[in-house]
Amino acid sequence: MKSVLNFAHRGASGYCPENTMAAFRRSIELGATGIETDVQMTSDGQLVLIHDESLKRTAGSSRLVKDVTLEELQQLDAGSWFDPAFEGERVPTLRELLELAAPTSFVINLELKNGIIQYEGLEEAVIEEVRRFGMSDRIIISSFNHYSLVKCKHLAPEIRTGILYMEGLYEPWEYAARVGAEALHAYYYAVIPEWVAQAAERGIAYHPFTVNDADVMRKLIDAGVAGIITDYPDRLAELLHDAGTGG
Repeated sequence: MKSVLNFAHRGASGYCPENTMAAFRRSIELGATGIETDVQMTSDGQLVLIHDESLKRTAGSSRLVKDVTLEELQQLDAGSWFDPAFEGERVPTLRELLELAAPTSFVINLELKNGIIQYEGLEEAVIEEVRRFGMSDRIIISSFNHYSLVKCKHLAPEIRTGILYMEGLYEPWEYAARVGAEALHAYYYAVIPEWVAQAAERGIAYHPFTVNDADVMRKLIDAGVAGIITDYPDRLAELLHDAGTGG
């Protein structure tokens, strides 16, 4: 039986402030075999891991990521909004995560957050950093901006890409083949066994998001998905262990 990748969504974000080194480290402890995170760019061109374009929700500033330097960003507290115990956590850089993951066998899903703000040179910068660590074979680049995915595939054909979408995409495996993507990162409502099988026949993997309910996890495992993105990697790790499909 094939293994199923256990992607910790923004790290172990059910237990730690999302997209922080604490969340990434915790995901390793909880049995994840992959990490999903979001990449944006500061005003001085540094790659940082944060979901929202605004810093308000997770770092308490009304400014946008694109308008602050890395130095300014790392003065902000990105942990205490979640729990006072995490006070002092910072918005990490992509390099920090790759340094953590490099000695492991983790697969890293980098979501480019360039659907609302078009970060010039984001694709090139991410690919350069990945190649610097020699991790091209352990990276999946995903985005809701599919033009960006095509650009990434042109720049780095050796790096896998994953199409992010919500629901209603007709024959997404055909679309994936058209844009050169190896994976479908679909909202889990848009995943049924028949579609998983048709995609698999064409070499396209399903990695649905964001799945936190154990019963839904079981159904997706039974459907044959290649990976699941979850806030609670320990729940998924337990199910995969019981099913003998751990990554």
